Amino acid sequence: MVGLLYREDMDEVRKRLTAWWNGEDIGRPAIQITAPRPVPLETFPAVPKPDGAGPDNYTTKSFEYREYVAKTVCAGTYYLGDAAPWVRVDLGPNSLALYLGCHGVETPTTVWFEPCMNAPEDARFEYDRENFYWDFTLRLTRELLRVGAGKFLLQYPDLIEGLDTLAAMRGSQTLLTDLIDRPDWVQRCLRQITDRYFHHYDILYDLMRDEVGGSVFWCWAPGRMAKFQCDFSAMISPAMFGEFMVPVLKEMTERVSYSMYHWDGPGAIPHHDHLLSIPALDMLQWTPGAGNEPHADRRWWPLYHKTIDAGKKVYCMGCHLDSLKAMKKEFGPKLKQFLLSVNVKTPRDAEEYLRVAEK
Repeated sequence: MVGLLYREDMDEVRKRLTAWWNGEDIGRPAIQITAPRPVPLETFPAVPKPDGAGPDNYTTKSFEYREYVAKTVCAGTYYLGDAAPWVRVDLGPNSLALYLGCHGVETPTTVWFEPCMNAPEDARFEYDRENFYWDFTLRLTRELLRVGAGKFLLQYPDLIEGLDTLAAMRGSQTLLTDLIDRPDWVQRCLRQITDRYFHHYDILYDLMRDEVGGSVFWCWAPGRMAKFQCDFSAMISPAMFGEFMVPVLKEMTERVSYSMYHWDGPGAIPHHDHLLSIPALDMLQWTPGAGNEPHADRRWWPLYHKTIDAGKKVYCMGCHLDSLKAMKKEFGPKLKQFLLSVNVKTPRDAEEYLRVAEK
């Protein structure tokens, strides 16, 4: 094993995170901290942003610009605590839907997908090596692996799965009707989506894994890592979630080594018990939703207690120093089951954060 240019002690990070993922006590929660470098480790010739391009980490309008952004962001960042330097090959949240036939519409602020399945008989889930978005992903992945060798790692594209992918392909309102009118058809579609997910995932894992077999989605893990979700769940009952999505999640968590679930918004809270019942699901990443209290707010603490008491880990983003102090008082030894993520201004701030977490 070797370090990385942007994280020379990456071996130590791997050891700590391996221990943490596997339930060992590392003396504190896992903590990912980033800070801006006043002087980048490297500089690169500027590449103009394409007119009307979407967010920097999504656009397909300029291959060269995507590469430039990835390299410059990484070179200009300190990676501290348990943070690993990684870059994205995302094309938008739900890249799998793009690979299966949706068209992505880029705006300056986001990317949304046009449904590609007007009628049930239009359902197609073939692997298409010539798909524009898949080809773009593979080309960008291989190029960033080349220029980033010994410097940074790559994060999987945000593939997404299950009902969220089917909703992107079919349209959310139409899919809600399908759940009632043709549930068997929905189940057949979900079966094929899961198969296609792993067809793409396996190719990406073989490309992106590091020299110890580790992989990244929001956090480095010492094996096949994946983030799962079902934002569509906010529109359905726990009974429907249990019928349609829980079997998908049980299978998918068993087919990777480490997993987290992106649990998004108050409308998804009724599914908490279902999520906790999935044996191979390691961690929940709670997202409060727009207009609600932030991740570390005490309003969400009962959810975190219940999750940890069920044997799962909790990923809390944006947990700043004051929040860390309050959560340490509230959770005590349970805090070691958290993965915390925070941006700070300087490495000295990071040292103070780690000191508070450890004492």
